[in-house]
Amino acid sequence: VQLVESGGGSVQTGGSLRLSCAPSGLSVSDFSMAWFRQSPCKERKGVAAIRRDDLTAYTDSVKGRFTISKDNAKDTMYLDTKSLKPEDTGMYFCAAGLPGVDCGLDPRCYNAWGQGTQVTVS
Repeated sequence: VQLVESGGGSVQTGGSLRLSCAPSGLSVSDFSMAWFRQSPCKERKGVAAIRRDDLTAYTDSVKGRFTISKDNAKDTMYLDTKSLKPEDTGMYFCAAGLPGVDCGLDPRCYNAWGQGTQVTVS
């Protein structure tokens, strides 16, 4: 299984980005998928998750600003971000959950990870 993220970059406060996650070896429709963020000297934290039944979950700090979605036909997951703040800065990782498990934002529920894409907000 390989997860490949793209779409990160440097933006000004208030800007927006669309992150994409394209997996190989699994289908986004068959697994819980999520985005995690890790900042320097901080733990990896769940930002948004989407279950197999399309139920979504968000950490409080991004509610109303970030939207997680997936396109089963393209087998791709997305994170649409807007009104970005400096505290959103970090490496964003795509993750796929354990087979047959409905996962939320707990990283222990995920066993496949991408290499990350950097988001910098200044």
